[in-house]
Amino acid sequence: MSARTTRTHRSHVFVDTSAFYALADPSDANNRASELIAHRIAVLGLSAVTTTLCLAELHALVLSRRGRHPALQVLRDVVASTTIMVRPTPNDERRAVGILEAYSDKDFSFTDAVSFSVMERIGVSVAFSFDRHFMQYGMTVLTVTT
Repeated sequence: MSARTTRTHRSHVFVDTSAFYALADPSDANNRASELIAHRIAVLGLSAVTTTLCLAELHALVLSRRGRHPALQVLRDVVASTTIMVRPTPNDERRAVGILEAYSDKDFSFTDAVSFSVMERIGVSVAFSFDRHFMQYGMTVLTVTT
């Protein structure tokens, strides 16, 4: 999928840092739920999509919580997976600033806002995330029961 693709992708799900981290850390409170959701994504044949910003955020999170070797391994695992990696464009970043301005009552991070912008651009409205911000923005978030 090209980073310029704009048509709707109902067969894609955006994977956020929180989901990747829950999958990577067996001690994470969301680990079991993340495994169940990931299994369902695979059974349904959905393609995982994320951004390079989420990958950088994931690496930094694992590095700070679990150390250099696990951080490098999770980076290798995601890069080697079938996850489609989208590089945000300058327009995505400008749109993200607009999102942060428009939602001044929310504490979205820049990475969150770029994720929303990319999701809108590529036509993905479903997220695999444990971050409440995706629901606050109006995205459909996969849960164990959905």
